[in-house]
Amino acid sequence: MNPITTANAEFCLDVFKELSRNNAGENIFFSPLTMFYALSMLLLGARGKSAEQMEKVLHYDNFSEFLKPKMKDFSECSQGGRMYSEFGALLSQINQLNSLSIANRIYGTRTITFHKQYLRCSERLFQAKLQTVDFELSTEETRKSINTWVENKTNGKVTNLFGKGTIDPSSVMVLVSAIYFKGQWKNKFEKRDTVKAPFHISVGKSAIVDMMYQTGTFKLAFIKEPQMQVLELPYANNNLRMIILLPVGSANVNQIEKHLNVKMLQEWTNSSNMVEREVDVHIPKFNLAVKYDLNSLLKSLGMRDIFSVATADLSGMSPDKGLYLSKVVHKSYVDVNEEGTEAAAATGESIAVKRLPVTVQFTANSPFLFTIQDKSGNILFIGKLVSP
Repeated sequence: MNPITTANAEFCLDVFKELSRNNAGENIFFSPLTMFYALSMLLLGARGKSAEQMEKVLHYDNFSEFLKPKMKDFSECSQGGRMYSEFGALLSQINQLNSLSIANRIYGTRTITFHKQYLRCSERLFQAKLQTVDFELSTEETRKSINTWVENKTNGKVTNLFGKGTIDPSSVMVLVSAIYFKGQWKNKFEKRDTVKAPFHISVGKSAIVDMMYQTGTFKLAFIKEPQMQVLELPYANNNLRMIILLPVGSANVNQIEKHLNVKMLQEWTNSSNMVEREVDVHIPKFNLAVKYDLNSLLKSLGMRDIFSVATADLSGMSPDKGLYLSKVVHKSYVDVNEEGTEAAAATGESIAVKRLPVTVQFTANSPFLFTIQDKSGNILFIGKLVSP
C-alpha cells in the first residue's frame, strides 16, 4: 500500500476501536477517508505542536520522508511534502468512479484573513474552495447552507450534518468533507430469494431480518485465530469491494476486534489467501445512519492543542490570532440490499485453506465487521453490524 493508503488505514482502525469502546453493543459505521481528508486540509495550515500532534494521530509521522519536499521542489504547496502532492491524484482517481464522489469545501468567516497561499494549496491539493460566510450575523442561515451543500453532495442521504446550535456566532472556520457511494453488486441478489430469518444479536437475543441469498463464485478465506470467514463481495466494474469479517465457531466479533490491526487486516484479506470457490452467501439487508461528535475521540488519540484557543497554531492558514477547531462532526449512511450498496459518509500461519465441500456456507446471521475498499486498499467505509 502507498503511504496515504497505509496512514488512512492506521487512522481508520484507531478511530474504529475508540468508537467501538465508547459505543459498546451498538452499530458502528463511518468513512475514515472523509475524516482523514478534512483533517489533512486542516493540517495543511497547522504549525508547531498542533501540526506534530495531528501528524501523529493521522500517522503521517510513520512516513517522514513523505513529509519533506522533493529535491528542488520550490512549489508554494511543498510545505506538506510528497504526502500532500499525492492527494490530488488520489481524489481525481476516486472521483472517476461513477459510483463514488468526494467533495471538500472550506467555509470561512469574512472577518478572518486567510493566507492566499493556503487557499490556493487547499484547492490544488484537495480540490477544496473557500466559501466566505457570515457566522456572526447569519449563523442559522450559514448552518443551513452547509447542511444543504452536504445533502446535495450525498444525494440526500446525509441530512442535518450540523444540528441547531453546533455552529455558533464565534465560529470562524468549518471544514466539510462529503462522500457518497452507490454501488451495484457484480452479482446481484434476487429479491425472490430474500427470506425472513433470525439474526443472533447476543446470547438469548435475536431479531428477525430480511436475509438475502445467492450461490456464486466468490473469494473466501478461513482464519484459524480468531476463527472467522472473510468474504469478498465485488461491486460492478471490480473497482470496489465489500469485505465481511464473520466470526464462526466459538469466536465472536469482540475477539476479531482485539486482533484487528493494519497488518492483520492485510493478511486476512491478502489475495493469495482469498481462494475463489463456490459459496452459498446469506447476508442481511440493513441500513445505518450514524452521527458522531469526534472532539473527545480525537483528543483521546492525541490531537489536543488544535481544540484550544490558547494552544492551537493555525498560523499557516491565517495571520489572525485565536483560530482553533471548535467542532468535528461526522455523519454517515449505508444501505445494503439486493441491488448493491448505497453509502455516504476500512504471516500466513493463521490462514488455513482446508479441504472443503464443493459449496461453502457463509451465513452472516450474527454480528460482523465490514469494510468497503477500492482496489488499491483505500478504506472508504468501515462498520460493525450488531443489530440490523
